Amino acid sequence: MRKNIVAGNWKMNKSFEQAEDLVADLTEYFEENKPKGEVIVCPPNLYLEMASDYASESSVLNVSAQNVSEYDNGAYTGEISAEMLKGLDINHCIVGHSERRQYFNETDQQLANKVDKLLDFSIIPIFCIGESLEEREKNNHFNVVKAQLENGLFHLNSDEFSNVIIAYEPVWAIGTGVVATPEQAQEMHAYIRGLIAEKYGNNIANDTTILYGGSCNPKNAKILFANKDVDGGLIGGASLKAEDFIKIAESF
Repeated sequence: MRKNIVAGNWKMNKSFEQAEDLVADLTEYFEENKPKGEVIVCPPNLYLEMASDYASESSVLNVSAQNVSEYDNGAYTGEISAEMLKGLDINHCIVGHSERRQYFNETDQQLANKVDKLLDFSIIPIFCIGESLEEREKNNHFNVVKAQLENGLFHLNSDEFSNVIIAYEPVWAIGTGVVATPEQAQEMHAYIRGLIAEKYGNNIANDTTILYGGSCNPKNAKILFANKDVDGGLIGGASLKAEDFIKIAESF
């Protein structure tokens, strides 16, 4: 079901004490000031149990992992399986963030496998797609996004796909301070929704949540979220400060 969502991707940041303070601040605020959309925090794996404990006492907060293994279990040192995440009551997980694609060379097939593992344990994938600056300058951005979507998700049947959140993140805007214009964001989100409609039909396309990721902040969130096909944001740096993240969550 289509929802307004803000998800904060903390990446590899915060000490345990800082992380707990941030979760506590967000939980306290949103319990007293109910947001119009869904709020998700995505801390490093070490802090998932702590965040999950807070979420279990909250009517608002949800928790997501930042990554998951493509394997069920076994001799994969350092990896964390979907079953392990489910054991911590984690209900969401980011898949295919551009940093995973770029720095860890994750392929479309690996990402498709990860999606399958998450869905096996009823964990909602937040599936990231997006083009580099070079790909956009070559006017190839639509083809890149289409390929990522088709290769990573379109093997799913309708029921499976209905449990996926899409995050469009123009790689050239992540952590750079450069933001896609509202028109650029809407154009790509509408294009993605159109591809979903072609594959799965209008009902599923209209029910699919598509988030914008890429230097979204308290100053630009409201105008970005006002676009009819932008359902919220996957927030990076601005999610590390409670005040900033709260302002973004209140931008609907």
